[in-house]
Amino acid sequence: MPTILDQDIMYLPGVGPQRKELLNKELGVKSWGDLLDYFPYKYVDRSRIYSIRELSPDMPFVQIKARILSYEEFEMGPRKKRVVGHVSDGSGVADLVWFSGAQYVYKTYKVGEEYIIFGKPTVYGGRFQFAHPDMDRVAELQLSQMGMQPYYSTTELMKKRGVTSRALEKIVKAMLERLSTPIEETLPTFITEPLHLVSRDVAMRCIHYPRNAKEMQDARVRLKFEELFYLQLNILRYASDNRRKYRGYVLNRVGATFNTFYHDHLPFPLTGAQKRVMHEIQGDMKSGQQMNRLLQGDVGSGKTLVALMAMLLAVDNGFQACIMAPTEILAEQHLTTIRDFLGDMDVRVELLTGVVKGKRRREVLEGLVSGDVKILVGTHAVIEDTVQFAHLGLAVVDEQHRFGVAQRAKLWGKSDNPPHVLVMTATPIPRTLAMTIYGDLDVSVIDELPPGRKPIQTLHKYDTQTTSLYNGIRQQIKQGRQVYVVYPLISESEKSDLKNLEDGYEALKDVFPEFRLSKVHGKMKPAEKEAEMQKFVSGETQILVATTVIEVGVNVPNASVMVILDAQRFGLSQLHQLRGRVGRGADQSYCILVTGYKLSDITRKRIDIMCDTNDGFRIAEADLKLRGPGDLEGTQQSGIAFDLKIADIARDGQLVQMAREEAQKIVEADPTCTSPAYAMLWRRLRELRDVNVNWAAIS
Repeated sequence: MPTILDQDIMYLPGVGPQRKELLNKELGVKSWGDLLDYFPYKYVDRSRIYSIRELSPDMPFVQIKARILSYEEFEMGPRKKRVVGHVSDGSGVADLVWFSGAQYVYKTYKVGEEYIIFGKPTVYGGRFQFAHPDMDRVAELQLSQMGMQPYYSTTELMKKRGVTSRALEKIVKAMLERLSTPIEETLPTFITEPLHLVSRDVAMRCIHYPRNAKEMQDARVRLKFEELFYLQLNILRYASDNRRKYRGYVLNRVGATFNTFYHDHLPFPLTGAQKRVMHEIQGDMKSGQQMNRLLQGDVGSGKTLVALMAMLLAVDNGFQACIMAPTEILAEQHLTTIRDFLGDMDVRVELLTGVVKGKRRREVLEGLVSGDVKILVGTHAVIEDTVQFAHLGLAVVDEQHRFGVAQRAKLWGKSDNPPHVLVMTATPIPRTLAMTIYGDLDVSVIDELPPGRKPIQTLHKYDTQTTSLYNGIRQQIKQGRQVYVVYPLISESEKSDLKNLEDGYEALKDVFPEFRLSKVHGKMKPAEKEAEMQKFVSGETQILVATTVIEVGVNVPNASVMVILDAQRFGLSQLHQLRGRVGRGADQSYCILVTGYKLSDITRKRIDIMCDTNDGFRIAEADLKLRGPGDLEGTQQSGIAFDLKIADIARDGQLVQMAREEAQKIVEADPTCTSPAYAMLWRRLRELRDVNVNWAAIS
């Protein structure tokens, strides 16, 4: 049923067919409802009127009430005039100045009439003046109604065609005056009353025309909460549906394999965080519902050990497990790590990547079908149709954002029931963001490093200090260590003054003739890249010159120095990931951030944060605040965008939490979405989905 908000904006005063087309094209605004949802980006307090006597040049925008006394014109070159209007309010005289539009000024603002004049006061020729002020006739303005003036974002084309923020404000005002009935409510009173939220009608009117700061704040809180609530309700409903739809294998036995490993092969005592996370995983695996858990942990926190213990639980219950990594080199490292952990235990672990071919590949595939292969380590080759398991009970996915949703879904087809899924990421994600990006996954966090790890020292150097930098590198290599040197680019770019990797590699060979260097970048052939990486991993080369291709997962415990050139070009999350390539052994490690002297405030903040802390979660929170959710490492790659009109995931953490708690109550009370008590909520959720709101691409 069409409502009043579905009406066309064309018939509002000040719109018409041409402006309708412009607003539709530039802002996507077609109906009254669209216009209502186009919120101001800031407000200026218009509730106070100053006298000319009270003005001072350091004031921001203010308003005075004054009468126009006369006009003067001053020549400014060929066919250019400056128009000056003299005004008085009885306490003094001020000037109004226009550098263009003389005819419009004379026609609109009449001598002898009183106006509310709004602008920034400056002093010229010993007198206060306002350049191109906003002006309203006092007779047409209800002074008692003046409060916070809204400012709307407009485009260049709109401004050219006369649709300024002020013009939009007048159109919105005309629409609100015609809305004689209250705007329909979208949240029930059992949510709004306990949380002290104003009604949708009050919120929508006050977001556009608040009389004071409190009204504006109340409106913003209500509308932000509503937006976040429906986002969370959608995510939690989806997760609840999946849990009801997909039963999970019951893996409740802790048997000989797990116990032998735990008592005889554990390389070091588990940290408290590892024990807690293991307990959460075990609870999921024996619950009878499919586990979908995100395991977050900083680089080196021991995620792989926890994943292996989960896989051994699957083996003890007669199931197989697999771990999928984003690259062949990372898969091979997982294989080595797992085999080293297991030692002489009788658990068959095999590798399946693109390089495993012929007879070896056939043996692995046969071992999977027969059930002899208990743990499979691989890349996305694992999800190919030719790969069949006897009984897959657990799938571990490393560095989640490298695998698409469709690829992970293919894993589910490898078993009668979908296997339990454990997603691991070393990119710490702030809690508020995790609740939204990974809203359908339960989240576990390993927030302790194993004992014996020394914190990495992070230092900031300028690119004029290379002599001391090179001396430090030479010293570390002479002590038997290895060094990464990371460049942001591969080849020379006309638009950029960045040092490029090719030139840098040659220069470093000249600086360090006594050492051997490897070179790795994204444009090399995979085999060539693997060979160069392998030289560094084995210790054949001492310096690895690379781009960010080494960001994820490369494990060389002997590497103790990470040099990042042009560090200002990297995001915080990326810098943290790169830093995580060192500090993996018992030796003191260093991360050197090299920049030029000219740095923006944001860049300087990023560098300072990196030097101050090694805590990935603090860094991720800071990154979210500096860059916003759409830019976060891992979110852009997977196409996640937040189409939020007013809420801000980075700054509205408390509201995200509140919204999630309320949404959780609804989903628990009405999992099938059929109770009449919640009909309003499910109807509204359907409406939002129908108008193609981007609900964030949940995993």
